[in-house]
Amino acid sequence: MRFLKHLIQLFLLAAGLRRYGAIRALESIAEVPNWAPRLLRVFTFYIPRKFKLPASNGERLAIALAAMGPAYIKLGQTLATRPDLVGRPLAAGLITLQDKVAAFSFAQVRRTVEAELGGTLEDHFSEFDEKPVAAASIAQVHKATTKNGTLVAVKVLRPNIEKRFTRDLALFEWLAALAENHSNKAKRLRLGKIVEEIRETVLQEMDLRLEAAAAAELADNMAGAPNYSLPAILWDQTAQRVLTLEWCDGIRLSDKEALEAAGHNLPALGTTIVQTFLTQALRDGYFHADLHQGNLLVEHTGTIIAVDFGIMGRLTKLERRFLAEILYGFIKRDYRRVAELHFDAGYVPQGENLEDFTRALKAIADPILDLPIEEISAGKLLAQLFATTERFNMQTQPQLLLLQRTMVMAEGMALHLNPQANMWDISEPVIESWIRENLSPEVRLAELINQIPRFIERLPALLDNIINPPAPAPIPEPIIIKQGSSLWPFVLGLLVGAVAFIL
Repeated sequence: MRFLKHLIQLFLLAAGLRRYGAIRALESIAEVPNWAPRLLRVFTFYIPRKFKLPASNGERLAIALAAMGPAYIKLGQTLATRPDLVGRPLAAGLITLQDKVAAFSFAQVRRTVEAELGGTLEDHFSEFDEKPVAAASIAQVHKATTKNGTLVAVKVLRPNIEKRFTRDLALFEWLAALAENHSNKAKRLRLGKIVEEIRETVLQEMDLRLEAAAAAELADNMAGAPNYSLPAILWDQTAQRVLTLEWCDGIRLSDKEALEAAGHNLPALGTTIVQTFLTQALRDGYFHADLHQGNLLVEHTGTIIAVDFGIMGRLTKLERRFLAEILYGFIKRDYRRVAELHFDAGYVPQGENLEDFTRALKAIADPILDLPIEEISAGKLLAQLFATTERFNMQTQPQLLLLQRTMVMAEGMALHLNPQANMWDISEPVIESWIRENLSPEVRLAELINQIPRFIERLPALLDNIINPPAPAPIPEPIIIKQGSSLWPFVLGLLVGAVAFIL
């Protein structure tokens, strides 16, 4: 029964691709068998195609996925971060995929608000605009006023959104499992991991309390940052399916003409966007990962306001160090250091050849870095870097691909505001500052000293394990430590040796 249901879903997927002329987009994906697009055309030949479609395969695929529902929109947004899987041209087209879908009725909005917050809608809001200001795949946003006169934006989940996602994600999981069972490359690309990533992202977006928590964490991290702010959260009017935020007035970053007319310094805005993103990623390891132009507003003071926190990125300390050092290595053209970082992090297997990998990095970086300064793209360089690692058996790192996608978006906005913007010049101060504050010999020594108390606490247990190791089988004559004996002279000797080493 489940197999038949998946086949019906596959036919509907094929019909949608045919209607928007997107079947040919599949031909450029290496993992799609040559016969698959032909078979799809045979089964859908009678379905008429839309007129006035874009020429780009990526944009056609984006339009088709947007028409098929929220889960497919999320799939397209995720694939936009995977040029190693779909190819750079398709990934570039999918970046244009936006959450522009039809709004649902105000009656449904009212039912959701009242069910989540209790009482009637009028108990919580003195005014509530029936027409949404934005409608996306997961939710839509309405302008409202609270009972105490605060102007707010109210985000409300779509009805039955969980059921639709569960149905479509089951199909994605089935297809990913089929691919991984029949293709070694699909295993390396971790298609199942892609679907898992979509599921985790969607589960977070479908609990608006988690989005509120993400916004609060980001606001704490960025407190005091110049020219950057986030809207305040109204927790009393926030629940699983309703999120209420302070209303923010400003010019959308996409409206370049309006920004110029208002007298804003466009190059400075571009610099703020890029440096704020790098500060979040490197310093905090937690960054706003949905930096399309509709999610950033500019106040009359020039302050950039970030909205919509459904997609956030998180990096470990090791991943932050990896990012900072590879970017700095490329800035200084120290390709061997960049190669060593990949091996040290375990991203490239130790069995691969370091010298060959170094030469491959030089081959992709030199042509880009030798361009005129205004044409050098950090995002493009990282995209080619992740594509090159394929032949060195580097397993896909989804968190780094999300980072690369966000960097491309940040760089794209900086170039939109200032065509002469140079990502390297903008990035270098933030990267150098992070390296100086985190990787200098003084900082490493301080970190080592800070570990001494923890080492001392664990030392008796470690020594006990050394002297009395757990035996896999009963020992006929167990070692017995006499009551009068003491470990402390030995412990003291180790501590003296550790302090002497540090000093």
